[in-house]
This record gives sequence, C-alpha cells and structure tokens, in this order.
Amino acid sequence: MVIVKMMINLTNSQTSHFKQVKVGFSWTTFFFGCLPALFRGDWKWFFIIALIEIIFGIPTIGFGAGIIGIIFSFIYNKLYINDLLSNGYVAADEASNRILQSRGFTINK
Repeated sequence: MVIVKMMINLTNSQTSHFKQVKVGFSWTTFFFGCLPALFRGDWKWFFIIALIEIIFGIPTIGFGAGIIGIIFSFIYNKLYINDLLSNGYVAADEASNRILQSRGFTINK
C-alpha cells in the first residue's frame, strides 16, 4: 500500500507569497489540536479551535477537547485552503489546480 501526501502549491500574485499546503486529513491537528493553526499564522482558526476545545474540554476533563481535535482533523486543512483562496491565493501549477478542482474548491481566476 502506497500512502501519498497530497500537497498543493498556492501563490499570491499581489504579495508574491508562496505556500505549500496539504490537502485532506490533518494529522498535526489530530495530535496537537489548535497548535498547527497557530504555527501557520492562521489566527482566526487558532482562536476558534482553542475556544471550542476549552468549552468542551473543561467540563469533560479534557476528553471533549480530544473529540474536537478529531473533528477538526477532518476539516481544518479545507478551512485553511478556503481562507487562502479567498485572500487572493491561486494554484501555482496545473497539478495543484486539478487537485483543488477534484476536491471541490472554488478556484479564483
């Protein structure tokens, strides 16, 4: 069995920033909760995930925070990519464009 990391390349033509982003399940979010969003500089989702983990983690002695981490593991990368696309990033190459289209992302032209 071959495990393929599906990475895409995004670029912002206005700022000349380049980002390589993983598409699909977020193992880092699974293991570290809101910290991957913090390290990516994604302040909005860092605070949202942290707040939800605190709200559900305190009354359940941490168990609820783990459940929230599992849920966000499935959706965080998609949320992050959608935010990048809405902030002017576009696929940097044809392969990234095909991956985005196959995963149902709205592509900015």
